[in-house]
Amino acid sequence: MSETLFVLDKRNYRECQDAYRGNNNQEYYLGDYSIDTGSVIDVRAEKKAVGSCSIIHIKSRTKQSFMRSWSHIREDATDVVVLWFVKRGRLCISHQSGSSVAEAGDFAITKSMTPFSIDCQTDDESVHEVMHVIVPTHILRRFIPQEVRAGFAVPGSGRAFAIAESILSEVFNDRDELSDHVQQLLVESALQVVADAIKDREDCTLVRQSLPDKRLQEVLRYIEIHLSDPGLSTAMVAEACGISQRYLSFLLKQNGTPFSELVWDKRLKIASRWLSSSRPSDISIAEIAFRVGFKSPAHFSRMFKRVYNKGPREYRSASLESRPSLEGLPDMHQELFTGGSSSTLQ
Repeated sequence: MSETLFVLDKRNYRECQDAYRGNNNQEYYLGDYSIDTGSVIDVRAEKKAVGSCSIIHIKSRTKQSFMRSWSHIREDATDVVVLWFVKRGRLCISHQSGSSVAEAGDFAITKSMTPFSIDCQTDDESVHEVMHVIVPTHILRRFIPQEVRAGFAVPGSGRAFAIAESILSEVFNDRDELSDHVQQLLVESALQVVADAIKDREDCTLVRQSLPDKRLQEVLRYIEIHLSDPGLSTAMVAEACGISQRYLSFLLKQNGTPFSELVWDKRLKIASRWLSSSRPSDISIAEIAFRVGFKSPAHFSRMFKRVYNKGPREYRSASLESRPSLEGLPDMHQELFTGGSSSTLQ
C-alpha cells in the first residue's frame, strides 16, 4: 500500500523544506522547496516504494517551486532520475541547456546530478497533480544506456506513455495483493516501455560517447562536485574515478586544460559570480574564498587579481555599482547556476 510522504497546509507549510524528503530524508534529494503563500495551501504527497524505486503521487491546490543547484549537488550527490507524468497543471523546467514546459498529459525527465529549477503550476481549477517515479540512475541505464538530457519533456499523447503510466498507477494503487517481486517486474516493464518510447528521440538522449569521453565526463563531474574541497588533487580524482593519474593527465590534456588550470579556473569563475551577486553583508570575501576551495584569502586574492585584473573587493564594488539593485530578485534564480549561495552552503 502507499503511504503518506507529507501533507502541508496553512498550519505547517513553513516546514516544507524539512518535510518534503520524508522521514530521515529518505526520499528525493537536497534542494530548495517552497510553496506559494496563496489563499489556499493544500499539498499532499503519497509514496509507494518498489525495490529501489519510488512512485510518488502529488496533488496540490498551491503553486510549488523546487531548485537544485551545484551547491546542493556538492553537498548531496544523490544520483537519480525522475520520470514525470503530468496529470493536471504544468511543469516549467529550467536547466543549463534552456527550459521546457510539460502540460497535462505530457511526460518529462529531470536529473539530480544536473542543476535545475521547476515550477509546479496549477490549472484553471487551481489544481496541480503529477505522478513521478524516482529511479536510481544506474538502474535506468539498464533500459536507456544513453545519457538522458536534463529537463527533457515530450507530449505524452503517444500510446506508450499512457501504458507506462497505467502500469505504474496500478502498482501505486495496489493494496498488497501483488507480491513485491511482481510489483518490481511491473515497474521494470513500465521503465522498458518508457525507454522504447524515447530511445529514438534525438532531443532526449545525448550523442553516444566513446569510452575516453565517458571517462572525461566522470572526471569533470567529480571535479565539479568536489571543487570546494581544498584537498582536491589528481591523486584524489584518479582514485575516485578508478583510473591512474597518468591517464587522468592524458584525458585532461586531450581536453585542452591541465588539472591545476582547470580547477583554478572553475573556482575563480564561481567566486566571480558569487562576488557579483552578493553584498559584503551577505558573505565575506574570506568565506567565499574558503567555500570555493582556496586554503587562504591571500592566495585567493592574488589568483583572482591575476585573472580579473582587480582584487575581489574592487571587483565586487564595481559589480554592485553596475547593477541597479539586487532587491526583489528571487534568491533561487540568483543562485541556481552560480555554484552556491550563502544560505545553501551553511
